Amino acid sequence: MSQVKQIGLLAAGCQPWNKDVCVASGDRFAYCATLAIYVYQLDHRYNEFKLRAIMSEHKKTITAISWCPHNPDMFASASADSLVIIWNVAEQKVVARLDNTKGNALSKTSIFSSGHAFSYIKHCHLLFIYTYIGPFFFLTCLKQVYSVCVCVCVCVIHQLKYRKQKIFENLSTVAEYHVGSKGQKHVLRPESLEGTDEEDPVTALEWDPLSTDYLLVANLHNGIRFVDSESLSCITTFSFPSAAASVQCLAWVPSAPGMFITGDSQVGVLRVWNVSRTTPIDNFKLKKTGFHALHVLHCPPKKKSFSAHFPTKNHYTSSTSEAVPPPTLTQNQAFSLPPGHAVCCFMDGGVGLYDMGAKKWDFLRDLGHVETIFDCKFKPDDPNLLATASFDGTIKVWDINTLTAVYTSPGNEGVIYSLSWAPEKKKKGDLNCIAGATSRNGGFIWDVKKGKMITRFNEHGKNGIFCIAWSHKDSKRIATCSGDGFCIIRTIDGKVLHKYKHPAAVFGCDWSQNNKDMIATGCEDKNVRVYYLATSSDQPLKVFAGHTAKVFHVRWSPLREGILCSGSDDGTVRIWDYTQDACINVLSGHTAPVRGLMWNTEIPYLLISGSWDYTIRVWDTRDGTCLDTVYDHGADVYGLTCHPSRPFTMASCSRDSTVRLWSLTPLITPLQINILADRTWEEIMGNTDRAMAPGAPPLLCGKVSRDIKQEVDKLTDNVRVKKLRWFSECLSPPCGSKNLWDIVAVLTGQDDSLLPQNYCKGIMHMKHLIRFKTSEAQELTTVKMSKFGGGIGAPSKEERLKEAAEIHLRLGQIQRYCELMVELGEWDKALSVAPGVSMKYWKKLMQRRADQLIQEENDDVIPYCIATGDVKKLVSFFTSRGQLKEALLVAQAACEGNIQVLQLSSSNGSASMDGNNMDDYNELLHRVSKELAEWYFQDGRAVLAACCHLAVENVERKLAMASMIRGNELELSVCVGTVLGESAAHATHYALELLARKCMTVTTW
Repeated sequence: MSQVKQIGLLAAGCQPWNKDVCVASGDRFAYCATLAIYVYQLDHRYNEFKLRAIMSEHKKTITAISWCPHNPDMFASASADSLVIIWNVAEQKVVARLDNTKGNALSKTSIFSSGHAFSYIKHCHLLFIYTYIGPFFFLTCLKQVYSVCVCVCVCVIHQLKYRKQKIFENLSTVAEYHVGSKGQKHVLRPESLEGTDEEDPVTALEWDPLSTDYLLVANLHNGIRFVDSESLSCITTFSFPSAAASVQCLAWVPSAPGMFITGDSQVGVLRVWNVSRTTPIDNFKLKKTGFHALHVLHCPPKKKSFSAHFPTKNHYTSSTSEAVPPPTLTQNQAFSLPPGHAVCCFMDGGVGLYDMGAKKWDFLRDLGHVETIFDCKFKPDDPNLLATASFDGTIKVWDINTLTAVYTSPGNEGVIYSLSWAPEKKKKGDLNCIAGATSRNGGFIWDVKKGKMITRFNEHGKNGIFCIAWSHKDSKRIATCSGDGFCIIRTIDGKVLHKYKHPAAVFGCDWSQNNKDMIATGCEDKNVRVYYLATSSDQPLKVFAGHTAKVFHVRWSPLREGILCSGSDDGTVRIWDYTQDACINVLSGHTAPVRGLMWNTEIPYLLISGSWDYTIRVWDTRDGTCLDTVYDHGADVYGLTCHPSRPFTMASCSRDSTVRLWSLTPLITPLQINILADRTWEEIMGNTDRAMAPGAPPLLCGKVSRDIKQEVDKLTDNVRVKKLRWFSECLSPPCGSKNLWDIVAVLTGQDDSLLPQNYCKGIMHMKHLIRFKTSEAQELTTVKMSKFGGGIGAPSKEERLKEAAEIHLRLGQIQRYCELMVELGEWDKALSVAPGVSMKYWKKLMQRRADQLIQEENDDVIPYCIATGDVKKLVSFFTSRGQLKEALLVAQAACEGNIQVLQLSSSNGSASMDGNNMDDYNELLHRVSKELAEWYFQDGRAVLAACCHLAVENVERKLAMASMIRGNELELSVCVGTVLGESAAHATHYALELLARKCMTVTTW
């Protein structure tokens, strides 16, 4: 088992290349990246979808995926190398493979009926139907669908009558094929195209799940038609609100017969339709980018039920009986929106699960790379921002704390091979720019905040630029190396300073971190070269030979002057000493070309490499030992990086389209123990000569550790507390450790003015929660909100009830009026006059309205519960929906007396506010906090779970320590326990005991 621990995963987005790339079944949905399938499943306890499996057996682009309709644990996938795989999701394994199909699957739809059959089109015009029994496949049918080679896009099998299939193509026609009989071709074209040679490609096609003859057809220019396949006639032609709108994908809604949804191709507009009307029922603009694929869950996930009492339906309403209310007005229209969940995939790689009934996202990954990620780099002045460059033509900047994209480049740059952040400029401020290198469009500088390209470099012509490097010490210089054999040094405004000619393509370059005028290159001729810019010569100062295949990346050591490494297609990493003009070590172990290279910025002998053999290796360059091998990536590993302020948190990127975060701290356990044990500085830090001694324990030699020592030496009190915190933030990964220390500081009496600016973005101590949220609300008051709605003419029964209600009101029968208004759904009118009956009646009516809104999962319930002081009901409502942070906020507001219970006098029904429920509210607060902590813990974030416990005062300190111990954060728990003192002494002692046992197993002690 690898010592290096994966602590984060940025999943790939949904690929835009093929159509059948998202599916759903029961409480699961899945989508395809280029090389992997991501499966998400509903966590019923917390009512949210979580990533459960990544299937990465395919080595070529995945072309289609389909779920078995009769077995929710199985689905099939096909790829461009003619491979079909049957998966078992529950067991997360392959149960069958078919790799002799001899052609690329253009479309595949599994039916898995009685014969477990599936079919797909390949070679553009051949239909294959296979039967799957156990681990074996049998070719049931092979037919030539067309006598000419046309571009068939999708083969759609009817689930009720699976011997019939529909095939659509890019020649504006729909063809029908019956298994076992001759297919019909060119049977249906849009009426406007009859008798012409014009083409209007079919973009989407779906059978009506309740009919064997009806189907929906979408053309690029002529919109959607509802077609009878038997009579070859068009039943309905649907109209769009705008002539510019076009359909990219469509899907039937199984829970609502006759209803279907479409996704627009240019903008992310989801439209809801019914076959009985030609215009959309509703439109939702979900994203700025267009749709790519849609799928509706056949069995929408069931939310937690919330019990509430409702009166039974009567044939009449007496003056005192409770009326049965209709659904809320927004759902009581000519067409109610279905309780369906649509899996939405967008052209920018975004993936989400949209609840059409509640009109909200249940799950959303807004952005994601859809192709190979070639490079990744941390922002020099912010260790929380990571930039990635991809084959998909974009650079994205991610917040690694939330694992979300915060910036993305405009795109359309072709392949982006490399990126480099502008160096930090301490005197004149941050440049906040990224330089990128492309395959055919030269180099560029992207202003991240402005979101535009501000400079372009075209000196290499149309030759690919494989590497771009911004000088660490001179922000005016940028180097590029290209397939044209040149390494070019220029200023940021484009003035060429040097052009270094190589005998072949140049793949890598790196600036020396100790000499601003020295740069190294890696060349296809198998050599490493070092150039010195201060001279006018275009010849290298040094040429290092030894690799037996092309050299790709080169990296200078940040701690040892004159030392650099190189990775090659020969599968080795070589360490070179510039001063000795020699190779001082060869690191062998990779079985494929080496791409990613990264020196550690604190441990001088630690080097990490990534390879096409899918592995990451950690090396001790003193003797060439491979300390650890990581096998988690599903394809070639291209980029490796870390930030100097977090030297033991590493990011990697790969052809599997993922970015993964790793903790290297398990490799330096002895060093962590020395810090915890308050050993001398000589056992924690040292110079490079001491650290490089054979067999010497790890010692910190970088700038960050020196800065910490310098600050500690200045302290006069709380020395150990500050020392533990600073080293913990340096060594710990960004998974809540800084948030944890902020809360610990609050508990130990730190002044609130010293809290960091981003404190309010994490988990806050309860005494700060209301204050910061109030401030946030005040900021939002400047935002103008618009609210609109409408309806159709009311039926005659409603008119009669309204007239009767008005009569009762004039007669002074207010309660009768209120009940009739409730029956009509006019709750606001009923509640506005209900106090005329009594405050007791008004409160009861408010509670009935709240119960109804809870049943409908309507957020409008919040003001009703707040007004009546029903905190428990509101907290239960939020908890049942998995909105634990909102539940915690309400509970804390009640604890601070902001929400009070309406008390009614038994004598006259008068009302007063009572705030004497603090004990109940405190118990409620602790319960919700524990639930939120458990949610974080189950999500693999033990440190944030500890933050939740610490945020509710001293009583939960033991639970906070327990969370870290359960999460195997032993070093961190000892640090925090030491600072907290007696209140956590028992848990600290236990953590120390476990840590001692752990140290006994460390072989490098």
